[in-house]
Amino acid sequence: MTKRPWRAHDRRVNTLAGRAAGSARAEEEATLPAKATHRQTRRFNQRLVLRTIYDRQATSRAEVARLTGLTRTSVSQLVGELIASGLVAEVGRGPSSGGKAPILLSVLADSRHVIGLDLGDALFSGAIVDLRGRVLHSLSRPLEGRDGGAAVQLIFDVVDGLISSNGVRPLLGIGIGTPGVIDSQSGTVRWAVNLDWAELALGPIVAARYGVPVIVANDSQAAALAELTFAETGRRANLIVIRVGRGLGAGIIVDGQLFQGDGSGAGEIGHTASFAGHAPCRCGGVGCLETVASMRAMVASAGQVDPHVIDDASLVEAFCAGQPLVRRVVIDAAHALGLAIAGLIGALNVGRIVLVGPAAGLGDDWLAAVRETAFASSLPMLARNTSIELRHTGDDGVLLGASALLMTRELGLSAVR
Repeated sequence: MTKRPWRAHDRRVNTLAGRAAGSARAEEEATLPAKATHRQTRRFNQRLVLRTIYDRQATSRAEVARLTGLTRTSVSQLVGELIASGLVAEVGRGPSSGGKAPILLSVLADSRHVIGLDLGDALFSGAIVDLRGRVLHSLSRPLEGRDGGAAVQLIFDVVDGLISSNGVRPLLGIGIGTPGVIDSQSGTVRWAVNLDWAELALGPIVAARYGVPVIVANDSQAAALAELTFAETGRRANLIVIRVGRGLGAGIIVDGQLFQGDGSGAGEIGHTASFAGHAPCRCGGVGCLETVASMRAMVASAGQVDPHVIDDASLVEAFCAGQPLVRRVVIDAAHALGLAIAGLIGALNVGRIVLVGPAAGLGDDWLAAVRETAFASSLPMLARNTSIELRHTGDDGVLLGASALLMTRELGLSAVR
């Protein structure tokens, strides 16, 4: 997945007001309280200036004033504060339009670092990321069956290792992507069955240890943010990313923002039960989609017909080699996933759906089977305007998405155009 710069945005922006006014300042002012204090107004204006400089790579004070609608005096003062903080620097002169060549400003990518974490099924992975989304250093630790407090300690081990092995610049914060139902506002893992976490205040626990802001998001939601941030083509404000690994879940982006639902569980499609007679699910239900369509389920079913299939890699190898019984297992699983996607198409009418995770290694034949059932089971008018794509995001998608979410909250930098 090609990396692209994060762009700036405040998640509470009233986009209709912003578009009607036709200016970045109108968008930013729409986020202010009705009776904003001078301090609040100054903070919002500073974020507006920062986002404008960041989005344009290098720009002048005069251009920032023109784009934001702020006075040149205000812009100069705010830029001075950003330079003093180390976030912005003067980087040379631009072309002259007849007078003195303007001094150009740029956000320093290495001025702040973020630690992004991906709490996977087998590994806890982490990376130090700069303000342009470049991974500067990474490491992983095997989970090895840890859960509860031992899994929390493993998070500390990963973060400590990153900090000690790679001198971190001022640490902006820590973004965590984890399986489970997550309340990102409070940083609480409401339920993560594999890790034996229930109502765990993970964000506050990590924040108390390291003294920096922490944000926690569902891993599928983080993967959706990574796709929104770094996808080179086909970017839309509405997007569904379905991550198919040992678990199965969806991240839903609506109007450029994560949609988590009233109970923080939006996208938990892996635990919709509609396959009677299948194995019990880890959630306590029976016949959940995850018991049929996840990589864990496919490996287990394929292993019964081919003893050489023992993990994700051997499943992909047997499927791509054309082993007929394994192919039947995988195609049946793809049809089950397609039915679930048809429900999403009808309920949300989001025109772009992206499949990521280890199952992406199954390739075009698996994707074709997913599409076949999804489109055949959807209203034709909606199906015609829906794309279902495969994306090989590599190992960094979740931790980059979690980092992007942290940067959005702390600095207003995100992928939204």
